[in-house]
Amino acid sequence: MGLKRDVSLKDALRYQGKGPMLTYILHRIGGLGMVIFVGLHVLASFVGGRFGTFINPIFESWVFQVLIFFCVLFHVINGLRIVILDFWPKLIEYQREAIWLEWMVFLPLYGVAVYVIVSMALGV
Repeated sequence: MGLKRDVSLKDALRYQGKGPMLTYILHRIGGLGMVIFVGLHVLASFVGGRFGTFINPIFESWVFQVLIFFCVLFHVINGLRIVILDFWPKLIEYQREAIWLEWMVFLPLYGVAVYVIVSMALGV
């Protein structure tokens, strides 16, 4: 017997999964952002010409670097949390605490990185 998955769009948008759902969505966005970045980077290197000269300044901008660093760092730290919970299934009952710990590790690291990227961009 299969699972019934009749969920209306209205019910889905009202879902408030809080921490676990937010990390799920950010993990997917981070992975997609990295795939798009690497794909465009390979395409710009392969094609070159006008596309390369158009896309390279975007890659070099500090705003883009802050966004892609968010994607990479969050994806890595969240992936480590998932791996740890997969290796030790008894810890799954402490998933919310693990998510809080993940944010406590992520925010200072990301804050320092953003400070360095922006200060380098501004020449401070």
